[in-house]
Amino acid sequence: MPFLTDRLHDTARQQKLASALADENARMTGASSTKGMTPNAGLQTRFTFDLDQVEAELRAAIIGQDESLEQLLEILKVVRADIGDPRKPLATILFCGPTGVGKTETVRTLARALYGDADAFCRIDMNTLSQEHYAAALTGAPPGYVGSKEGTTILDQEKIEGTRNLPGLVLFDELEKASNEVVLALMNVFDNGLLTVASGERTYSFRNALVFMSSNLGARELMALDENSGNLWQRIRNSGKSRRERAHDIVMNSLLDRFPPELVNRIDHVDTFNWISRDKMPALVDVEMARLNRRLRKHDLSLSISTTLRDFLSVEGYDKRFGARGLRRAIRRNLEFPLAGFLLDGPAPDAPASGQAMTLVFADHKDGQVQFQYS
Repeated sequence: MPFLTDRLHDTARQQKLASALADENARMTGASSTKGMTPNAGLQTRFTFDLDQVEAELRAAIIGQDESLEQLLEILKVVRADIGDPRKPLATILFCGPTGVGKTETVRTLARALYGDADAFCRIDMNTLSQEHYAAALTGAPPGYVGSKEGTTILDQEKIEGTRNLPGLVLFDELEKASNEVVLALMNVFDNGLLTVASGERTYSFRNALVFMSSNLGARELMALDENSGNLWQRIRNSGKSRRERAHDIVMNSLLDRFPPELVNRIDHVDTFNWISRDKMPALVDVEMARLNRRLRKHDLSLSISTTLRDFLSVEGYDKRFGARGLRRAIRRNLEFPLAGFLLDGPAPDAPASGQAMTLVFADHKDGQVQFQYS
């Protein structure tokens, strides 16, 4: 019976793929109907996500990456209009830059904006595929090997294919840490949006998916670029190019040193994230506080902090090398640890007033330590 169940599931997948291909062919030949469109009503497409809502969530959660977000929003406009090549992924996007600047968080935020769940995307941690035989984790075991007939991979088909009204989301995280064989297995995905497992028993379609990748390639060179920005000789050499253009050149050179040109050539968009500057730290503290309050909500608590404490956390959490992750560690050490002690060992909070949904806690930084009180 398990074999029969697998066959039924495979048949259902093939029918779904065939239906999707039929839709793509209809769009290519112009057979899709324009019924229901009215002048000045805007283009009616199968995608229904709200671009304004997506933009608002991205800008609220991703700090200091305005240029990268602008590029992503332009890509999403093309997806929303449904005018891309139907025989390729909706877009193939590589985010490069230092650690802790928001590359993975951008995809998580996009998933939350589209599906209401930050984990509603297929994430493949490429650092776990660092050896050549791990290519079978993506393409399935070859014929003659155990598991070849099942065509089992680490891919999540439902999250990749999305729905008719929403794109699927895929993230190949830390791309450069995977073996060459694993990375080259993705070339067909980037080119025609299909991945057939080695046994031929199953085909995964990425044609309704936004394929994201992240990489830290070029991070050291980007740091050197910023450190030498005040050097006269560097300014002369780089005259005529903006900092973003020079950063893009560094990243492209690093990509071509690591990957073959035919792979890099199949990536639609390569975007470089900036280092997080010191002046962005207060805004990042606000983002982290919003996340902390979401976690406190299950205890019917809400935390607010003073400007003094906000400035203190901004200073303690700033480390250019580690980005937002350094700030999270600082908040955990300087705020969450003492907050947990106050809630567990401190005075019991007063009952919320009528109509008040949450018990309010106020935090301040005085005499070198964080102090809390119910308010």
